[in-house]
Amino acid sequence: MSAQDLDGGSDAEADGSGEMPKPHTIRLELADEPGQLLAALAPISDNGGNLLSIFHERGNLTPRGHIPVEVDLECPPDRFERIVDALRDAGVNVIRAGAEHFGEEVMVILVGDTVDSDLSDTLHRIESSADATLQDLSLSAREGTDEASSARLRLAVRSGRVDETLAVVRDLAAEKGLHVVEPLAEGSQ
Repeated sequence: MSAQDLDGGSDAEADGSGEMPKPHTIRLELADEPGQLLAALAPISDNGGNLLSIFHERGNLTPRGHIPVEVDLECPPDRFERIVDALRDAGVNVIRAGAEHFGEEVMVILVGDTVDSDLSDTLHRIESSADATLQDLSLSAREGTDEASSARLRLAVRSGRVDETLAVVRDLAAEKGLHVVEPLAEGSQ
């Protein structure tokens, strides 16, 4: 007797999708604060994902000082992208989803009123509009927030998408009156 016989059918048949669940891995970056892991798991459950395992690397930190978390789940293939989108919509930094991998890296410097032009908005829009995720940020403001400042961004970019990512950075910089120094070679920090 199979597991399918015991429960009267597979989950895929029960929800009408017609596709059998397949395993997927998502790598997240979470702040070390109470409730962050639980909040990151809600979009998975809410969109039909079934958790298989969670590897919470509390002893390791990403370059931004966050904790990497690897989540193994299963869902029909047509739901996986919806789960990843829901995680991003919830503000969870998805480092890698399934085969999606940020294989290239680019560094740029934004110069101008980076703080007054809403740096948080700039970073969010880069991550939302480009196939990139922020790996590291260094902010320099000699005279405080009222004077020109600079922000060095290290972005992980999907393979083959560096030019598109740089175009997004240039457009945002032009919109906000910032100058872009790009791209910086690795090690020129």
